[in-house]
Amino acid sequence: MFDSLSSKLDSALKSIRGRGVVTEKDIANTMKAVRMALLEADVNFKVAKEFCNEVGEKAKGESVLKSLTPDQQIIKIVNEELTRVMGSEASELNLAEAPPVVVMLVGLQGSGKTTTIGKLGRYLRDEKKKKPLLVPADVYRPAAIDQLKTVGKQLGLEVFHSTVDDDPVDIARNAEAYAKNHGFDVLLLDTAGRLQIDTELMNELQEISDVIQPHEILLVADAMTGQEAVNVAQGFDEALEIDGLILTKLDGDARGGAALSMKAVTGKPIKFIGLGEKLDALEVFHPDRMSSRILGMGDVLGLIEKASKEIDMEESMALHKKMAKNEFSLEDFLGQLRMIKKMGSVSSLTSMIPGMGKLAKQVDSEEMDHEVKRIEAIILSMTAEERTKPGIINGSRRKRIAAGSGTKVEDVNKLLKQFVEMKKMMKKVSKMGMGGLMNMMGGAGKMPGLGNLMKGLK
Repeated sequence: MFDSLSSKLDSALKSIRGRGVVTEKDIANTMKAVRMALLEADVNFKVAKEFCNEVGEKAKGESVLKSLTPDQQIIKIVNEELTRVMGSEASELNLAEAPPVVVMLVGLQGSGKTTTIGKLGRYLRDEKKKKPLLVPADVYRPAAIDQLKTVGKQLGLEVFHSTVDDDPVDIARNAEAYAKNHGFDVLLLDTAGRLQIDTELMNELQEISDVIQPHEILLVADAMTGQEAVNVAQGFDEALEIDGLILTKLDGDARGGAALSMKAVTGKPIKFIGLGEKLDALEVFHPDRMSSRILGMGDVLGLIEKASKEIDMEESMALHKKMAKNEFSLEDFLGQLRMIKKMGSVSSLTSMIPGMGKLAKQVDSEEMDHEVKRIEAIILSMTAEERTKPGIINGSRRKRIAAGSGTKVEDVNKLLKQFVEMKKMMKKVSKMGMGGLMNMMGGAGKMPGLGNLMKGLK
């Protein structure tokens, strides 16, 4: 995500990093490089120009030029300005209205509306403890209604009954009445899209909006289309007065132009971001966290939130005691691998750790997923005793394990060697405490042990 923009901004800011003294000329040259990085990332020209002007003016202040760490002060200003441009703070749905809160999703064909409806329903049920009703009102696209029914079934969410012969306005009106009578907190309305904005589409959406008076109208836009997504947002906003946006496919967006331009150009906040095809791959958009990740400063809060959903605290404490006593087993290792898989790709998790942004770009997610499956197969081919006491695994046992897992003896040897190294590192980490661990993460580039561990998993 935003790999291209992150790399270009890193290069643009490289000239001032580590400098004890920074002149106005240095700042001007740096801002030229930053502006070019933003434009190449498909950021709106006006947004890029105003961004660099704001940063440049603030960077020329006495508090920066006479600072003992002017480079850090300038990067701090860039971080703050990126956050401001993207919306300053998270903007979630307003669920305080009398139920059912009606949320109408609009957008062009191919933007991911139908899947996003399901993801949003799962989020509202699991995170906000609401009872959502999914409503398919796209009667034009083949199989759109069936697609939403399939998504609803996968998630265990109710989908309102409708057919391609029904009128979209009637579907919306009847669904609202059904939601009121059956105790639903939120109604999520999936509407029709087109390949491009046209009068017929907008007239239908306006008619639906007039009839059900939605509490929020959210535009679902494909982040990978860059400035075109911004233009689409402007068109929908002029016709419907949208309340916010959901940017989909952000995990595949290397440039970041839409995310950086959307709020400044439309004045509408990005409320959620889609980060993959899985039905749990939807997150609240936090401008400050995204800014930190773009600049390679990590997202510790995001990492903690992900971990808190998957980690059992009692198991975690028991594991910590095992690490301290050097009793960490291959069974424990397998459990940790599976937990990490639930949290997301290794590259995305690595990018959330301060100081490890560059390492994240070196990690091939597909290759890493394949390697994790191979490690699982090797460990599962061991006996319970072998997983607890890997020291007993001799030559004949290694051949049996390799045959059982469909791997080579060399692969088994490699895993056992890495496991020994990992145990040594974990024992050190367990003695460092949280402060020491964070220092190690912050200086990960200078810590060969951590770097080698990540590379060793490849």
